[in-house]
Amino acid sequence: MKIVEDLVLRVQNNFSFMNIQEQQYLDLLQKILDTWADRNDRTGVGTRSIFGHQMRFDLSKGFPLLTSKKVFLRAIIHELIWFISWDTNIRYLVQNDVKIWNEWAFAKYLKKTGKDTEIPRYTPEWDEEMSIFIESIKNDESFANEWGDLGPVYGKQWRAWETKKGNVIDQMQNVINTLANDPYSRRNLISGWNVWEIEELIKDKDTAPPPCHTLFQFYVADGKLSCQLYQRSADVFLGVPFNIASYALLTMMIAQVSGLQLGEFVHTFWDVHIYHNHFDQVREQLTRTPRPFPTMQIDPTVKDLFVFKYEDFTLEGYDPYAPIRAPIAV
Repeated sequence: MKIVEDLVLRVQNNFSFMNIQEQQYLDLLQKILDTWADRNDRTGVGTRSIFGHQMRFDLSKGFPLLTSKKVFLRAIIHELIWFISWDTNIRYLVQNDVKIWNEWAFAKYLKKTGKDTEIPRYTPEWDEEMSIFIESIKNDESFANEWGDLGPVYGKQWRAWETKKGNVIDQMQNVINTLANDPYSRRNLISGWNVWEIEELIKDKDTAPPPCHTLFQFYVADGKLSCQLYQRSADVFLGVPFNIASYALLTMMIAQVSGLQLGEFVHTFWDVHIYHNHFDQVREQLTRTPRPFPTMQIDPTVKDLFVFKYEDFTLEGYDPYAPIRAPIAV
């Protein structure tokens, strides 16, 4: 009997240390690898994908920043602040050494100046030209105004959705108002898919692609705030770890300013894929056992969503494996 009790205790202890929430992400990677549904895509790289998947993260049990590879939290926080401020120019990000949107602006610059056919991507010449471009964005305001804007990306849609009447709608402010006045509303959502502007983006081809995060909805029950993101297209190796942490953090911020406790972040995918040039990196990540999630401390004195600063966030107990590098498909 004592042997059985010891075995049960050992299993319970091991289970308590397992990061079940992160394991579902690793299971998704494996599932995609195993499907063999290879498809061509607009980048020319090609993907292996599945259609339709969902993950759930209990935000009361830790901040879902993946541990099976180090995730660049500083970029996530600055990008989220950038979105909320409805900025669409990369200059703020560049000035804070956040590089995740650089290639979109740089690709537009090369094409408009005719250099895209002269400088092969990821060559030493390309790297040098990129460095000059980013320094100019950082230090030359007029250059940044001309070349740093990405078009109507997330922050623009969240905070300044244009209507056919010529006015704009601040969807984020509407969410805050509705949570205060009608928290059980089933209309408490934000859309990034402005059909008219999507058509303009597709026609132009020189701006960032249409929003991958199509819409997200908030849900209140038992005094807890949950958020569900509907993502039409998901780069599961590079993008999704950022997306999980970003929307989890946004939910925490809105919960704080709304006086609510934390519920879940629910991540619903449509086309979720691994790029063909990420297979080796994915297989390396799958050899790692996830560690416990860290915790995120937010300055409790901040009660206005639109005044958060980078310094208002403190991550505690993050113990990730080393980062795994991979190229971005643009």
